[in-house]
Formats: sequence, structure tokens, C-alpha cells
Amino acid sequence: MTGSGSAGAGSRLNWTAVSALAGSIAAAVALFAYLMPPKIPPGTVVSSPSPSGQVVTRRSPSPVGSSTESSTSQPPSRTQAVQESPPPLGKIRSVGCDETAAALTAYRRDAGTSPSGQAAAAQQTYSDLMGAALNAQGAVGAKIRRLAAEFQELSFRLTGMTGGDPNQVIADINADVAEFNRLCAAG
Repeated sequence: MTGSGSAGAGSRLNWTAVSALAGSIAAAVALFAYLMPPKIPPGTVVSSPSPSGQVVTRRSPSPVGSSTESSTSQPPSRTQAVQESPPPLGKIRSVGCDETAAALTAYRRDAGTSPSGQAAAAQQTYSDLMGAALNAQGAVGAKIRRLAAEFQELSFRLTGMTGGDPNQVIADINADVAEFNRLCAAG
């Protein structure tokens, strides 16, 4: 009895080994398929991008004696680089430009003529500009933060929280808005 029991245990498959062997075979087949060039029918035109961004167009070789050969012998065509211009992209503006432009437009629209209305619009513009400045970087980000500080100062002067002439701050704002527009146009 002990002999038949051990024979049954020895004939069992080691599924771990079978699984490892199957995985190795699958990896070898995948590697082989990856390294083999694709089969392209003769006479097919193939275009593919090259590392330099140019599109390379080539014709697959025709078999010798095929009907596509002409009676006059022509040299085989070489790989030909075709320079296609990429589709035009819209001008990419720096982060914060659009949000700031919207805040400045809202201020001009909402300020009105009374000092209290102008102060409220300036305070709202300050808040909007601080939001726009969160992700803005470089010179554009610095200009947005400067404009935010100037709108806060304008609000303070219009409400009487600080002394000083609001027109002086408005002149500074106008100068910085012109610089901001230049920075975003260059963008």
C-alpha cells in the first residue's frame, strides 16, 4: 500500500513549475514578435514619424520580376523625408493671463462712478487677481500679484481706510496693466 501511495504522489504535476515554464515561453514568444519587423505587402507606401519630427515616407521593395517594374530600369527609391508643417497651434498664453484679463474687464464694467462702487469693484478685482496669481509664474505671476496689491490699495484709499490720492494708484494700475498686456501678448 505504501508503494502505491508514493507512486500517486510522484505522478502529480508540479503546477508551479508548469506555470513558470509557460510564462517563460510566453515571454520568449512576445520578445520574438517584438523584434521581428512587420510584414508589409510589396509596393505599400509607409509613413512614420522620425525622432526629429519629420515624416519619413518609403515604399516597400517589390519582389524581383513583379509586374510593377517598368521596362526601363530605375534605381531603387531611397527613403525620402517629407517635411510637413504641423497644424497651427493657437497662441499659448501664460497661466493667469486669461483670468486676469477677465478680472480687469469686470472691474471696468462694474466700477461705476461712485467711490463706494469703485471700492467694491476694486476689492472684488483684488480677490479675482489673487486667484489668478495662484498658478501664474515668472514675470506674469509677479505682475498679477502687483496688480492685486494695487487694487487692494485702491479699495483702501476709496473707502478711507488709508490716506492718499486714489488717482495715483489708478495711474500705477494703468501702467502695470499695459506691461501685463505686453507680457501676455508675448506669451
